[in-house]
Amino acid sequence: MHSANIIRKTKETDISVQLDLGGVTAQGAAPIDIATGVGFFDHMLTALAVHAGWGLSLACKGDLEVDAHHTAEDCGIVLGQALGQALGDKTGVARFGNAAIPMDEALAEAHVDISGRAFLAFTAKFSQAQAGEFPLCLCEEFFRALAVNAGITLHMNLRYGANGHHEAEALFKAAAHALRRAISPKIGTLSTKGSI
Repeated sequence: MHSANIIRKTKETDISVQLDLGGVTAQGAAPIDIATGVGFFDHMLTALAVHAGWGLSLACKGDLEVDAHHTAEDCGIVLGQALGQALGDKTGVARFGNAAIPMDEALAEAHVDISGRAFLAFTAKFSQAQAGEFPLCLCEEFFRALAVNAGITLHMNLRYGANGHHEAEALFKAAAHALRRAISPKIGTLSTKGSI
């Protein structure tokens, strides 16, 4: 598997990402170090990296005095760009992956196609508006930016739940496990066209 380093600076955010899809180096597990200035979002990105099996370092300085929107969306943009770059021409990956993840009373599912066609279908009605200082509506903004910039098709569905923290965490973990399966090595290219 491949790795990527991306830096993106705008008037709203300053973000750097180092992504290692293999998640393992000669010294052992690749580090995970997340710092966005939004505690709950850090928790979700850490869960994403751990469950996807990635090494991930992501640092973001955003205009949190406005709100967390630019931080969540722009982190999705940069992580998506890094994922797309790390996947290269997508040769040798399983391509498709899915997962249904329970988190206590909540159940969420994700389905991925590493297709080169960017699309997000996101269905989630959260039980609360926020988890900590993080508006849960920003989950969709993050995943849309991730899918578009990585060039993947991602379908996500929160089936049910009663706690916004659990609902969001189930979604992030479902995406992680679906991506892990889709990125897993396969021989050749899984496409009738011969390329993705």
